[in-house]
Amino acid sequence: MQTEEYAKMRALEDHYWWFVSRRRLARSLTEKYGTLEGRTLDLGCGTGAFLDELPNRQTSVGLDFSVHAVEFCRDRGLMQIVNADAQQTPFASNSFDAVISLDTIEHVADDVSAVNEVTRTLRPGGTLVLNVPAYDWLWGPHDVALMHHRRYTKKQVRALLTGSGLKIEKLSYSVFFLFPLVVLIRVIEKRRKGIPEVRLPKVPGAVNRALVILQDIETRFLMALDLPWGSSVVAVARKAE
Repeated sequence: MQTEEYAKMRALEDHYWWFVSRRRLARSLTEKYGTLEGRTLDLGCGTGAFLDELPNRQTSVGLDFSVHAVEFCRDRGLMQIVNADAQQTPFASNSFDAVISLDTIEHVADDVSAVNEVTRTLRPGGTLVLNVPAYDWLWGPHDVALMHHRRYTKKQVRALLTGSGLKIEKLSYSVFFLFPLVVLIRVIEKRRKGIPEVRLPKVPGAVNRALVILQDIETRFLMALDLPWGSSVVAVARKAE
């Protein structure tokens, strides 16, 4: 990710609806299929918002490839932060009860190696909660600025996870209700000229709160069934006992 994007993330992620909703969904999935009481790895922790909210933050670890991300995390008072590559982590095998990877794997050149590392570091029965951007046809300046390597379909995520020996517990698209708006924004972005950058639409406080509520409603649907489309793919996978 470009350096300036970390500063943008730190300024927004504690309250902006996209970041808030993504964390809430990840927590709901982890609590349903795994646990947040054991040792958790936040893989690609960014500037630390998810890790900061964990009930077990004292025993959990954040990892990020960027030294800038690590600095922002430490500014939050998060000390168990590791600057390393997701393709080759420094952790012992069978170290974590849960691994949370929110929009991280698409940044990694070799996503197979990264998921194999997740599998290695998970304890038997441990869970991976994964979120990645969906559909190559949505590729645009947003992805370039964030230094993505790819976007995914459900089929590709299934192959990636099962290929490392993980068992799929949940696999769905997300950001379902707002998907038409996301598509419109991406089409407009593709027509803009200039240096690629992430443009998160500014929304008034009341609208931001309403969007969080809408995404909370979507989460309830997603917990009960798999959504047929959306701008992200979300998955839960388990390591064999």
